[in-house]
Formats: sequence, C-alpha cells, structure tokens
Amino acid sequence: MSESVGGTGETFVTNRPQQPQNPAVPDGWEIIIGLEVHAELATHTKLFSGSLNEFGGEPNTNIDPVTLGLPGALPVLNRQAVELAIRTGLALNCTVQRSVFARKNYFYPDMPKGYQISQYDLPINVDGWLEIPAGQDGAATRIGIERAHLEEDTGKSSHMGGASGRIHDAAYSLIDFNRAGVPLLEIVGRPDLRTADEAKAYVSELRDILVAVGASDGKMEEGSMRVDCNVSVRRIGEGLGTRCEIKNVNTLRGLGRAIDYEARRQIDLINSGEEVQQETRHWNDDTGRTSTLRSKEEATDYRYFPEPDLVVVDPGPEWIESVRAALPMLPRERRARLVERTEVSARGAAIVVERGLDNLVVAAIEAGGDPNRTITHAEHNLAGDDAGRLTPEGLAALTRLEVEGAVTATQAKTLLAAMVERGPSADPVAIAAELGFEAMKSDELDAIVDRLIAEFPDDWAKFCGGENKVMGFFVGQVMKATQGKADGKAVTAALNARKP
Repeated sequence: MSESVGGTGETFVTNRPQQPQNPAVPDGWEIIIGLEVHAELATHTKLFSGSLNEFGGEPNTNIDPVTLGLPGALPVLNRQAVELAIRTGLALNCTVQRSVFARKNYFYPDMPKGYQISQYDLPINVDGWLEIPAGQDGAATRIGIERAHLEEDTGKSSHMGGASGRIHDAAYSLIDFNRAGVPLLEIVGRPDLRTADEAKAYVSELRDILVAVGASDGKMEEGSMRVDCNVSVRRIGEGLGTRCEIKNVNTLRGLGRAIDYEARRQIDLINSGEEVQQETRHWNDDTGRTSTLRSKEEATDYRYFPEPDLVVVDPGPEWIESVRAALPMLPRERRARLVERTEVSARGAAIVVERGLDNLVVAAIEAGGDPNRTITHAEHNLAGDDAGRLTPEGLAALTRLEVEGAVTATQAKTLLAAMVERGPSADPVAIAAELGFEAMKSDELDAIVDRLIAEFPDDWAKFCGGENKVMGFFVGQVMKATQGKADGKAVTAALNARKP
C-alpha cells in the first residue's frame, strides 16, 4: 500500500503492491504522474448546439451561431452527451452526482466566446478508480480518478507558412471551428502513476473502456483522445515536487517518451541547484524534448462562475440506474472470462479483447470449438475487422478439424484466411475438400519418419542421446517431405515413440 496526495489536497491509499522499478530515473528518485485525458464523446451533434459532431469535414462547415458565440445565441444541453458521461463515470467506479456548468474565462483565437463552458466545483462524476492490468509481478494496480467532467472542445488552429508548421515561426494562422463545441469528457486521474509504462497502460485501459461503453471511438490519431500529463519528481521519502504539465500528447509512445524526458530534465535541474518552475510545456515528438509553452494558470486565473444560461444537471437515481443496467461487460471482465475459459496468457487475453474478438471466441467455444485452438487463432491469425467475417459455428468447426487431425495447424491457418475472405457463409469442411486438405494416414507418416531416420543416422543418434533441439530438424524434414501436410504433434509423437 502507498499514500498519494490528490488534486484537492486529500490523502488516500492505493493498492500498489510495491514501488515499481523505473529505469528512466536514477536510484533514489521517483516520478509522480497524474494524467488528464480529454475524450471526445460520440454524440451525433455538439454539446450545446445542433451542428454535427464529425471528424474530417471541410473546415468551418459544422458551425452555427452557438458555436461561433454570436450575440444572442443560447446553449441547449445535449442529453446524449450527459448519458455518455454517466455511462463512463459508472464504468470508472465514480459517484454520479448533481452537477453545474461554469464559465471558464480565457481567450484563445480558437475560442470565439472568450470563455469555455465546463464544470468546476460540481462535476458530474467524482471519486472513481481504474485498475490497470497486472504487470510482470502479477499484481494489478488501482489508479484513483478525481473527477470526470463535461466541457466543450475548442476550435483548431493551423499555423501556416513557417519552416516547422508551429506558431513561433508561422507566417499566418487559420482557424477551423468544426471542433468547437464538440462534447468532451475530461477525466482527471490522481497522481498515482509512477512510471511511463504505467501511464501508457492507464491510457490504454481507459481508451478500451471508453470504446467498450460506446462513449468515444478513442482514436488518438484523430484527436478523439488527448492527454495532458502532469509530471514531478522527488527523492523517495520526500514531499511532492513542483509539477509541470505537458499538453496534448496524442500517442502512447509519445506519452512514454515525454514523461521520461521531463523527469530527467527536472532531476538535472534539481541536481544542479536550480528550481523546477511550475509551467505548461509542449512535447515535440520529432526532437524528443519538452519546451516552455506558458506559465501554469491557477483556478483563480480563469474567474470561474456558474453558467447563467444553463440549469443544474440532476440525473436522478432512476436515470443513473437505468444507465448502469445497460452497461456492457467491461474489458477487465472480458479478459478474466477468456483466462478462465482458455489457457491464454494475460497478455494474450488483452490482445484479443483489444481487437474485439473475445465475444467471437466465447461464442465459438460455446458452439463446440476447442478453447485453446480458438484463442490461438484469435491471438495470432485474426485482426479486429475479421470478427464480422466469421460465424462462431464456422470457427468452431475449423478448430474441430484441427483437433481431430483432419487438417494440420498450417492448413488450418490457410483455411481460416479463406473463410475470412469468403465471409460468414464459408464452410471450413468444404473449403478443405476443395483445397485437397486431408489427414495423412498414420502408416504413411510412419514410413516417412523411418526413411528420414535412416537418411540421417548421425542426427538421430544425437536425438537419442538427449539433444532435444534435433527434434526441430526432423520435424522440418518431415514437413518438407510431406509438403506441410503432416501434423506437427503427430510427427513429434512418432519421433518420441522411436527413441530407445
């Protein structure tokens, strides 16, 4: 167990089993990481207006008087956005509560009103947690979530004409307001993360949850998820250090690199006798460095006050419980289901769930498929888009052909590719007959094994003498002689049966 200090100053306890090793910092140092994840919600329209919420449209086509902040235009809250926020909050083990929208006052060119409508002292979701999957030590770690509140997104600025495409050397800038007013859920994690790998695991798990409950598509490359990363360092046992915020990191790899770089930068400053200044920094993925963006604002700088044009949001217990009852099985539950039903590793289960293949796997097993052959195909031979091209019954039939010895593992892989290509009506038995796949008779295999033993007496002697790696040589020779039609397990059994 370990204690952490939350954003409001309270102390709470996480279930961290032990201090994780962190190769990015010297011995005796610790990184304190807290993430703020902005997730665009998958609504049809914007948070406070009827303009479309969609990615990739022509610039400034999904706009209206509310989006542009024109005089007299009034916001109307999107009910679907509220429900998606509740759905996410429940999935993150939060308390869903009465909430109030506020005006967060600051001026950026891509914020036409001069303020952002957000939630401040009364957010819709509070006091939750997310459990990141078990690491190499086999223990999962629970990460606290302080709040998950609704707000509107800003427009997008493009800096043109400079060498780098960045604002400091741009000849001019253009603004696209299509994104302005898109509903965001800002998920503020507590500073419970200690390594870049933990931070990446947290964001990955959060993205999987958002996608699973239908709240967001989670596409970081399109800006549907953006991460602000608060990083500080301290000598182990000391109080919290001064934190810096790294804005708008949009890849998992970039997140890990930014954290490690910023931690080393702060440690170097402290070791040289300088102080870390609280500020907002920009991550440059090309150079692998952070740089000063602006001094860090405090809440008082934003002059928050309740939004006068919106009423209190009070979902009530009936609505909250109806949303809870409709929640799907979450990723950690789906991973546990696979581990329970098959021999898949935790990592393999994570891969299958992330690809969205786990429901196909479970249904195929229930249709009589071999559990471990089914999970092997999902883990190694299928992509996420393939789920809609297969039926559970077809996948189950394929695995039965393998287990019965009617086709080899290599042939089964070929059959599976053909089934995906032909679509849900594909019959693995018919395709196997069409391709000329049939089980090799045992006496035919025995004759080939005996012939190869006679051809390679020295290698056979090594195998009989205990050099088990020679097994691979003989299996390869048999596969070559049979053009891959022999079953690898049958070949291994035949070789072992001939050992004196």
